[in-house]
Amino acid sequence: MCQAPAPPPAPAAQAPQPPSQASPAAQAAPKTVAVQTYPAEQVRAGAPLFAAQCGFCHGRDATGGQTGPDLTRSPLVAEDVRGDKIGPVVRSGRPDKGMPPFNLAEADLAAVVAFMHDQKAKSDLQQGGRRAVDISDLQTGDANAGQAFFNGAGGCARCHSPSADLADVAVRLKGLELLQRMLYPNNRGGGAASTPIKAVVTLPSGETLTGRLAYRDEFTIAVKNADGWYRSWRTSDVKFTIDDPLEAHAALLPKYTDTDMHNVLAYLQTLRQEVKK
Repeated sequence: MCQAPAPPPAPAAQAPQPPSQASPAAQAAPKTVAVQTYPAEQVRAGAPLFAAQCGFCHGRDATGGQTGPDLTRSPLVAEDVRGDKIGPVVRSGRPDKGMPPFNLAEADLAAVVAFMHDQKAKSDLQQGGRRAVDISDLQTGDANAGQAFFNGAGGCARCHSPSADLADVAVRLKGLELLQRMLYPNNRGGGAASTPIKAVVTLPSGETLTGRLAYRDEFTIAVKNADGWYRSWRTSDVKFTIDDPLEAHAALLPKYTDTDMHNVLAYLQTLRQEVKK
């Protein structure tokens, strides 16, 4: 007598999937290589400086914004020892990521470094991931004061017009995205620059090479020419000039007060006239 075949085994229940490793909260924060303490008054001095210069992208407490990474989880901050790694990045910026250089006084830079390390130390004691920027922070400006800054001290009206290129800017961009484009107009959420920055490099022989700025930090400058060739040099070996069409925006960053930024944003949020095609 034939035995009936055994029924196929029931499919195993799938185990719950772990959080995506792409999520900052799913990854352990890098450990600080050297525990550092700073005077309380220096940390307090760094807080408003960080908020004014970096807060809209990285959050007021350095734990991340909608377009900027959580600096308390940054390997650069974890490996930094009293500004030896943070300082060069702040001074040179990261043009490839839309971050301009910041010309801070030594005492101000030291205070910002102290604040960042203090925030990382606090974050290391807590659980949780990246915090978004509170949208209410973006709704506190005075539009009339922003218009006065736009037309006066800010010099914005020299290149922009509320009845032309900016006529519908508040329709196209909203909230933090609008602020991001106001401060870093060549950057879309950390992507590549849409307005190429040109560089002219003069070699010791006197030969000059012109191309798109591909990379620049304290030690290296690199350009890519029209044929796509990439060349780099040590900054100490060559002379170079940078032609950045958006330099005026970068120059404003250390001059803006927190109030100025809120006011200009409030003014831009009123520019809702649709541009006729």
